[in-house]
Amino acid sequence: MELRLLGGAHEVGRSALLVNDSLLLDFGMLTDNPPQFPVETPSPDAVVVSHGHLDHVGSIPALLSGRNRPRIHWTPPTAELARTLARDTLKLHGGTLQCPFTENDLKRVGEVSERHGYRETFVAAGHEVTFYDAGHIPGSAHVLVDDGETRLLYTGDFHTDDQRLVAGTTARPDADVVVCESTYADVTHEDRGTVEEAFVESVERTLWQGGTVVVPAFAIGRTQELMLVCAAHDIPCYVDGMGKRVTKMLKRNPEFVRDADALRDATSHARFVTGRDGQRRRITDQRAAIITTSGMLSGGPAMTYIPQIRANPTNKITMTGYQVEGTPGRSLLETGRAEIDGRVMPVSAQVEQYDFSAHADGGGIRGFVDDYADATVLVNHGDRCAWFAERLREDGIDASAPDIGATVTV
Repeated sequence: MELRLLGGAHEVGRSALLVNDSLLLDFGMLTDNPPQFPVETPSPDAVVVSHGHLDHVGSIPALLSGRNRPRIHWTPPTAELARTLARDTLKLHGGTLQCPFTENDLKRVGEVSERHGYRETFVAAGHEVTFYDAGHIPGSAHVLVDDGETRLLYTGDFHTDDQRLVAGTTARPDADVVVCESTYADVTHEDRGTVEEAFVESVERTLWQGGTVVVPAFAIGRTQELMLVCAAHDIPCYVDGMGKRVTKMLKRNPEFVRDADALRDATSHARFVTGRDGQRRRITDQRAAIITTSGMLSGGPAMTYIPQIRANPTNKITMTGYQVEGTPGRSLLETGRAEIDGRVMPVSAQVEQYDFSAHADGGGIRGFVDDYADATVLVNHGDRCAWFAERLREDGIDASAPDIGATVTV
């Protein structure tokens, strides 16, 4: 089996892995200024997508811009999320070099889409392919590829611990080669129950004092996780941004969430924002949590909420995800100031950070890899891939961290 890493090597973003020059696994984009895309746009016979996050699906429509029309295989939630993200990319960057596809390319995605559930083997580009629940976000999958000689397990992004929205992965299909993500290979996450308890206590204290809490959150997975937390603890909350559409989509695909009844109840508990900036400004006077995009304060309704609540030290901003260097969210955490709509604003409201990560940490990744101690392991999707591969080799595992653009025969 021949593997070519077109993205996602020694980096988090633009994941793309070409198998036997015919089957493409993921085709994402790296959110930067300007955005970065895989180092090559191939012409595969078929595409298989692990999950619906921008760094794995963000460039998918670009594969349909020429005469080639490869079938695209994914789970139902991933199919819907990919198109939602693509529409958002077109809205933000359409017609510029920062968007590698057109509206017509996006329309073609629906014409070649094929949806599959977990553990349902299908054929793509002459390979037998099976999805296994990866426990990352709804619809996320480990991808098992069998070319008749070699069995490859592409982990995608995964989590081994339970979240309220999805259960941790327990799938360990037999494989000769494992391409493993390593996003948090050098990190130990705090216990999720402890994180949730601290978050709830902080929010309740602020509401009791008469303040408002803005909760910037990623639309896919994180928004719904925090809705479930608020519902479980009877915290009044509003939901705004792309997370509203994602929540409605997940209600249509209940088999891909851990507890469909709990998500339904959380949706009933929350109040979805339906108006525009006038309603948003009125909401900032409520004693409630406002769960809203963008998770890194780089756009979205958060740009209305933050200026409204920033001057009152009773109010609070609780960051709930990783903040990439150079984003307003990262600046706010480090300096107490953030660029909002072109203006750098000082923030007197309290700012806190909570680790609600949907990725396995170092212990979780290592425990997963230990189940493949006799396989060849290729480490990708991380900032310290070479370091993690070296740790694995020290313990007798055949591991390496190929460079971007590299071709590996396994």
